Amino acid sequence: MSWLPREKLLEMGFAHLGRDVKISDHAIIYEPGKVSIGDFSRIDDFCTISGNVVIGRNVHIAVFCNVAGGIPGITFEDFSGLAYGCQVFAQSDDYTGRSMTNPTVPDRFKKVKMAAVHLGRHVILGTNVIVFPGVNIAEGCSVGAQAIVMTSTKPWGVYVGAPAKRIAERLRNLLEFERQYLAETEN
Repeated sequence: MSWLPREKLLEMGFAHLGRDVKISDHAIIYEPGKVSIGDFSRIDDFCTISGNVVIGRNVHIAVFCNVAGGIPGITFEDFSGLAYGCQVFAQSDDYTGRSMTNPTVPDRFKKVKMAAVHLGRHVILGTNVIVFPGVNIAEGCSVGAQAIVMTSTKPWGVYVGAPAKRIAERLRNLLEFERQYLAETEN
């Protein structure tokens, strides 16, 4: 993977750009002035980031992800991440037939759901997970590959399926590793 140099990242005009941020030269970021990225975060090849997006520290967005923050926005807290091919949406057309859909249709004929999405600390989404508008994935949750998250989760759960259901508690051992890591990086 080839990373954009720091000078190029600064020229892009992000709302905030932390230290040691890595963004692939094959990623697409629309309106970087609406995007904030924390220290040590990384966006890989062929990702698309758009709208209002806040990315904390040590966040990883893997290859082929789509993060569509739109107007309401998407927040990634520290140490959260997306595996390959995840789709996270803060806006969506109404597919019930009560209105028209797609961006070629004037707004007065559409009914768009707009609701912020939030991924808490240490949230990890497996390959090809889809997250819908208004979902809060609580701290420490892991979501298995190809799950569809349509409703908010409770902390420290393991979720799988379509729609995603909680199947287990997630271990919190990683919190001790976080403590050690932060102690090392702050010195």
